[in-house]
Amino acid sequence: QVQLAESGGGKVQAGGSLRLSCGASGANMSFYAMGWYRQAPGKEREFVASISNSGYSTYYSDSVKGRFTISRDNGKNTVYLQMDSLKPEDTAIYFCKNMPRNIWGRGTQVTVSS
Repeated sequence: QVQLAESGGGKVQAGGSLRLSCGASGANMSFYAMGWYRQAPGKEREFVASISNSGYSTYYSDSVKGRFTISRDNGKNTVYLQMDSLKPEDTAIYFCKNMPRNIWGRGTQVTVSS
């Protein structure tokens, strides 16, 4: 059974940085595009970034473009989200997703204070 586990969340001040990790077990993630999503309190889950299985293609929402970087290490079966210049509006639970198989992790909380 495929499982995804996010880590690296926490509390940071505005302007700070965090790096999220998403580790996979039960399957070789190098075959799949992977994505990061987030859900803020009282809001719907929204797309943040995605990366192709090879890592050559990446996509970002307009709200994070230029501040967040998605990457992957297929040898470690792990996807990363480097978040820089964080803003209070980035506060949310962040989830990773196996895009084609629609498998989600449980999420990790990111809180940015002003």
